[in-house]
Amino acid sequence: MGSTPVTIGIIANPVSARDIRRVVANASNLQIADRVNIVLRLLTTLVSLGVERVLMMPDRGGIRAMLTRHVGREKNQHHQFPVLEFLPMEPTTTVQDTFLATRLLQQAEVAVIIVLGGDGTHRAVVKTLLQEGPLIPIAGLSTGTNNAFPDLREPTLTAMAVALYATGRIPAARALVHNKVLDVAINEGERQDIALVDAVISTERQVGARALWKTESLHSLYLTFADPQVIGLSAIGGLLQPIARTAPEGLMIELAPETPAPSSRTATAASSAPPAATAAPAVYLRAPIAPGMLRDVAIARWQRMPADLPFPVSLAGGVVALDGERELPFSSSDRVTLTLRQAVFTTVDVTQCLNEAASTGLFRHPLYS
Repeated sequence: MGSTPVTIGIIANPVSARDIRRVVANASNLQIADRVNIVLRLLTTLVSLGVERVLMMPDRGGIRAMLTRHVGREKNQHHQFPVLEFLPMEPTTTVQDTFLATRLLQQAEVAVIIVLGGDGTHRAVVKTLLQEGPLIPIAGLSTGTNNAFPDLREPTLTAMAVALYATGRIPAARALVHNKVLDVAINEGERQDIALVDAVISTERQVGARALWKTESLHSLYLTFADPQVIGLSAIGGLLQPIARTAPEGLMIELAPETPAPSSRTATAASSAPPAATAAPAVYLRAPIAPGMLRDVAIARWQRMPADLPFPVSLAGGVVALDGERELPFSSSDRVTLTLRQAVFTTVDVTQCLNEAASTGLFRHPLYS
């Protein structure tokens, strides 16, 4: 690394997990003190493994002020921290903060960007990385509502893996994993965007409160992966036809028209049959679409999505929700297509890094030296 200090970026969304989905599901959310504690654990772990400098997005929600006080106080108690600098930007408490912070971290050439937030925050970071370059690896920590993309993991472990990669002790070929995205295009790219987990087509015509959580307005779902252990609309795919994050394809699901839901006993019997490539209309699946909230969803058919093959949307007008948030309204005159792309960006594979460290003895030291 020479004389250049090893530098990590941190983007911590101070308002993730505060949308309507948390309210209707009676779910808790992380307070500012909780987010600060996560960052403190990241900082002390990073510096203990050789990371000398951290650049962080400032905020108006209280993270910067509380973190600065904690670092100052704990330094006097002989705790070690890397040099902590806040990016030169004026926060607005909107997604524009994430866009700008990502660009500034790219310009600073940080080794990794650690992201604290939900699917939407991570999408904002990746979207900016793809637009601006270079493609810096990210490491995600779940602090949002429906978190299918970022891991729910102890921050200490994430920081250990990040530091091992950033300091060169584990090479990129073994530390990083490639990720898929969904390209969403309206009228051959007149308007376009990406999704990291799911693009949901809704019959609603307006963006409204953005967060999408009602199943009765859903027309179809397009998924980069389908994990049965996630919460949110992507859970429909995970419990229907699991698709791994590393698989070369995604999943498309077309929902059936709204009909009276069956009884619990009937729904259980219907969903216990092993799925084939497609399903008969009005097959019900019970899925956790929000924390503590299971809903019956009528499914008409589903199929795997090969990479680089555009899937046209048949709905004549509605809105495309990207990773849980309504983003792109379209009319009957618009042509909407969704295309799965492989190996678009990289993330730090925490499990692989820690396994590599254990098997090669990276944390071992002589008893006497």
